Amino acid sequence: MFILPLGAHAQLRPLEPWQAQEFLAHVDRARVTVDPWIPWATFSTDLESATATLQRYADRLATDTGRIYGIWLDGDLVGGVMFTRFDSAAGVCEIGCWLEQAGEGRGLVTRACRILIDWAFRERGMSRVEWWAAAGNTRSTDVARRLGMTRDGVLRRRYPHQGVRQDSEVWSVLSDEWPSVEEESRSAVLAELDRLMGVFIGAFTNTGDRHPDLDVIRVVFIPQGRIIANVGDEPVIYDLDAFIEPRQKMLTDGTLTEFSEWETSERTEIFGSIAHRFSEYRKSGYRHGKRFEGGGCKTTQFLRTPSGWKISSLAWDDEPTTITE
Repeated sequence: MFILPLGAHAQLRPLEPWQAQEFLAHVDRARVTVDPWIPWATFSTDLESATATLQRYADRLATDTGRIYGIWLDGDLVGGVMFTRFDSAAGVCEIGCWLEQAGEGRGLVTRACRILIDWAFRERGMSRVEWWAAAGNTRSTDVARRLGMTRDGVLRRRYPHQGVRQDSEVWSVLSDEWPSVEEESRSAVLAELDRLMGVFIGAFTNTGDRHPDLDVIRVVFIPQGRIIANVGDEPVIYDLDAFIEPRQKMLTDGTLTEFSEWETSERTEIFGSIAHRFSEYRKSGYRHGKRFEGGGCKTTQFLRTPSGWKISSLAWDDEPTTITE
């Protein structure tokens, strides 16, 4: 069995029928967010049906018509990627993905999909890799966009789900559009910077059953890192301890609830062992029980260190916050 690293504490491995119990437990955790988009989640409801799902992919592997791989994070299965169709004679294949909440915000799916696409083009000589997504599944189409795919069109009312016919978006990337080895190296760096930013932003989320873990900020920053709030008359400059401790308290003592933040756009520049990212973002939540929404901009600096890319500093400015109720 091969094991491919996907960054700190994450691995990509084959997902096989003998792992059906682990797969079923994972699907049960992911069902609420996965089921509307991934049909097999509907059908994997007990050990027998979960085994059958994985066996179908094992049969496709044997006939070179499909494959499925799991993503493990800290030893737990949290998602995966797959070739739902693989037609070597036609030179066309389709990839897909899924992820439970515990794996979100780390760039795992994007990195895993890059591995599959790269293998399809470089090793198997495929001409076209497709990505099919239910219309409205913005997380899926965001991944397709990050992979450099083009939106080919929409197939209206293509399939039924729970009694309602759904539209499908079709995205694709062609072999001559896929980055060269040199370009891929830059793409790998960009994917790692995406991951670091995702870990930082995701650390604050306490929506649903998610628990904020601001200690991960120490992992993605250099120890001497600085975080700067420039939202008032004078900048406030924090070291990591001074930044983390009061925010961890606010996010766990009821002061700030149902909070989340997300990037809406970014521009990243890379030169050798340094990089810079300018981000626009939105945020929402409840502060002292009152709903608010807001946003702003961040500027983030990165360094390549002996232990990999790290954030060296981050500064932000907010637009005025809106109280919605």
